[in-house]
Amino acid sequence: MTTSSGGRGPKALGDVLSNLFAERGYGRLQAVGELEAAWILAVGDAGARQTQLGGVRRGVLNVTVAHPALLEELSSFQKTQILAILRREVPGTPILDIRFRVGPISPPSKPDNLR
Repeated sequence: MTTSSGGRGPKALGDVLSNLFAERGYGRLQAVGELEAAWILAVGDAGARQTQLGGVRRGVLNVTVAHPALLEELSSFQKTQILAILRREVPGTPILDIRFRVGPISPPSKPDNLR
């Protein structure tokens, strides 16, 4: 659909929705959900329960782990495999490296109907 001169007139629905999603941050929420799902696939349910994803900054995914032994396991023995899975499952989020640190893990929040 085209607009009349001066930018007035009807706009394509796709353009309107794209702008709305960008303003509300829905695309970012979807990307976070995809990254979390890929993380569970990469480290398994047990590993995911003992880790917490941080943000991706300059291509580096920050991950907090529950204890030093897990940090050593993930960073020394599983990092290459984890990176390969994340890159395959979430191609829209460039992940060049993973930085692990030991710290407290927040329990996952429960939906309101389970509280």
